[in-house]
Amino acid sequence: MTDALFPRLAIIGIGLIGSSIARAARLNGLVDDIAISDLSPVILKRAEELSLGDSYHAAAGDAVANADLVIACVPVGAAEAVAEAIAPRLKPGAIVSDVGSVKGSVVRQMKPHLPDNVQFIPAHPVAGTEYSGPDAGFAELFVNRWSIVCPDEDTEPGSLDRLVAFWAGMGANVECMSAERHDLVLAITSHLPHLIAYNIVGTAADLEKVTESEVMKFSAGGFRDFTRIAASDPTMWRDVFLHNRDAVLEVLGRFQEDLFALQRQIRWGEGDRLYDLFSRTRAIRRGILTLGQDAPEADFGRSHKAPSKPSSE
Repeated sequence: MTDALFPRLAIIGIGLIGSSIARAARLNGLVDDIAISDLSPVILKRAEELSLGDSYHAAAGDAVANADLVIACVPVGAAEAVAEAIAPRLKPGAIVSDVGSVKGSVVRQMKPHLPDNVQFIPAHPVAGTEYSGPDAGFAELFVNRWSIVCPDEDTEPGSLDRLVAFWAGMGANVECMSAERHDLVLAITSHLPHLIAYNIVGTAADLEKVTESEVMKFSAGGFRDFTRIAASDPTMWRDVFLHNRDAVLEVLGRFQEDLFALQRQIRWGEGDRLYDLFSRTRAIRRGILTLGQDAPEADFGRSHKAPSKPSSE
């Protein structure tokens, strides 16, 4: 008799998040058996070399056969193709979930294809690094990070409890909210910062031609952090912006209004207003530290040791 929360876990896509789930689920005894699928033969072979699973499958349908929990760890734009591929092979009573940064689009893509005898409960671990591929994963990725679970009116309470327990078992703090609220919250806390980072690093790349490498040579901590964010997986973030278009455009419009106001304050020397803004933003930083979502050490607690280079996705 197994003590595992889910006897068989199937992971579709074995990049940073998928490989971290495999490691964490194994380490914490949450599953007995892990089936892994990936479209890339190279990635699938590397996952096997790292012993991330118990079986490895080129076809997602083969991986999900007899699985009690299925997690799609693919770019948001691939969610519908995954749902179509796995639907005929899903075990009755299985829980199907995902890890995408956008939830409304994932629901619209996946739920219509899944049979009525499974539970579809989208989720999003708010954790990651700028690295990708199976080598980049580590079991502690989710510890003290938030995982957002998005049930709907059709979700069975028992299945929801099991999925929440799974994420909590990997060390995550778990919050439940609607898919619509998730997409608006993440548009401001994650998607807009990435969009700004991609833009400012792109601007710097253009200036580099004029400044003869001085932009990179004299990069201060703020710009270094922008480059770290802008080094994230381009396929994933392309899909995030296209599939969370409405929420991103809404917060981007608000950001542009605030930016124009800031421009006027600088132009007209309104130092008091600038000081008030910067004071409010410092309070946000203190709140993040209080919640344990970052470290207060210099350079945001990040190590100055060069990370080992993972294989690319």
